[in-house]
Amino acid sequence: MSLRHNARADERSGLILSTLAFFLVMAGYYMIRPVRDQLGGAVGSQSLPLFYGAVFAVIMLLTPVFGWLVANVSRRRLLAWSYSFFIACLLAFVPAFVVQDRIGARLLGVVFYVWGSVFNLFVVSLFWSFMADVFASRQARRVFPLIALGGMGGAVFGPLLTRLLVHVLGVAPLLAVSAVTLGLALLLLLRLSARDEQAGDGRAAQGTGGSLWAGLSELWSRPFLRYMAMLMLLGDGIGTLAYALMADYAKAHFVDRVARTAFYNDLDLVTNALGALLQLTLTRWLLVRFGAGWGLVVPALVNIGLLLMVAVFGPGDVRVLGLAVPLLAVMLVTTRGFAYGMTKPAVDALYTRVPRETRYKGKNFVETAVWRFGDVLVTSGVSLLAWLGVGVGGMGLIGAGVASMSAWVARRAGRSPDLARD
Repeated sequence: MSLRHNARADERSGLILSTLAFFLVMAGYYMIRPVRDQLGGAVGSQSLPLFYGAVFAVIMLLTPVFGWLVANVSRRRLLAWSYSFFIACLLAFVPAFVVQDRIGARLLGVVFYVWGSVFNLFVVSLFWSFMADVFASRQARRVFPLIALGGMGGAVFGPLLTRLLVHVLGVAPLLAVSAVTLGLALLLLLRLSARDEQAGDGRAAQGTGGSLWAGLSELWSRPFLRYMAMLMLLGDGIGTLAYALMADYAKAHFVDRVARTAFYNDLDLVTNALGALLQLTLTRWLLVRFGAGWGLVVPALVNIGLLLMVAVFGPGDVRVLGLAVPLLAVMLVTTRGFAYGMTKPAVDALYTRVPRETRYKGKNFVETAVWRFGDVLVTSGVSLLAWLGVGVGGMGLIGAGVASMSAWVARRAGRSPDLARD
């Protein structure tokens, strides 16, 4: 039997390896994020459609490549090849960031945004596809919140380490440190894959087979994937709205890349602390007691409240623990905290109840191509609304309407008729 059917002792062993690996993946990723985000803060929201448009075009070109790899390459080789490629890329970007001012934040930003999105496809999303392959549905509801908690620990550790190093080493060397953490994560994942292949039926040692474009075709044939695509677009609308407004704030208030990197790093630190708190106090209890579907509904309800606050009070400061904090920062931190600390483990738990090809191809298509299409759509919409004279309050009201639709779709997704019995 494979790991998904083993006793609790073997489950704990797999849980430990998975949690440590995800800790390292997220620590490395969150050293990259503020480096990327300071480029967006350098140019403001008006350039984000260009960034996201380039990302979407490249993702669509790579979708059949990823489909071919999943169909024909063993899981272990897919992990090894993809992670090794991005380790090499991280090291190659180091000299580019050393001369960022000479290259220009706009040009380097387009290239790094594209690369970062491909990173998400082949590293973060692939990790969770692998987890859905290893653990069964009932196991997933127990262990995915704990694995996600390990990731949140890495997502807190990464910004803390970045905060310590960025003022000492500068921006560029952070990429080399990130490469080290990704290499350690790869070693742990290869060990877990080898254990599962030895105990399993041999399917994991092979590709999934099927069409290169199965992710796109299944979007039309599977109700669950359609719900996931709609949730991705609606949720991305809220998150990207907050991100675009924050990019304008950063451009107006921070003039150099170190200060912008430190600012975005602090946002990530608080966001991930909130996500970890949710994992410790609410998410696992909610998923086990009421099912994964409610892990999608609750964050949507929180978003409605936040966006109504923005609509009423605008972008002004609010008092948090005695400090004056921009309401936009509160919205960004809270929406992201619930997305990472509750929505993500709930979504990944639901993907254990679909066929293996859907876990890899369908899931990755939704989480990359659909996601990046939403980025283009939302950032272009924000630019258009700003050109028409719609203020932050008006955008908040529109966002509250989008969040209300998201809550309705989330409730339907957890009851999708094509999900296997729990």
